[in-house]
Amino acid sequence: MGTRTDARARRHRRVRKSVKGTATRPRMAVYRSNKYIYVQLVDDVAGRTLVSASSQEKDLRAENLNEETATKVGELIGDRAKKAGVTEVVFDRGGYKYHGKVKALADAARKSGLEF
Repeated sequence: MGTRTDARARRHRRVRKSVKGTATRPRMAVYRSNKYIYVQLVDDVAGRTLVSASSQEKDLRAENLNEETATKVGELIGDRAKKAGVTEVVFDRGGYKYHGKVKALADAARKSGLEF
């Protein structure tokens, strides 16, 4: 019997078997804690993060984590990805349900111009 965190880690490992990021199409990895949400675009071939955004940044830190905050983080990652020359990504939900905050972040990133 495992904990909820262990179950999420198992789901994430299962997803990561098939989801790989490259320089042209990086992996958009999402991590959600109780207080913040983080997202980064990762090139798994080179093993480096291209751009990142989180709700822990100066202008978002004071806000509670809700779908509205996740939407702002999604818009932020979309804008930063455009500046870095990234238009397509593969979405890695990190073992979380594609629902609520994770979905809000993904939808906002799509509206900002990212394709996945």
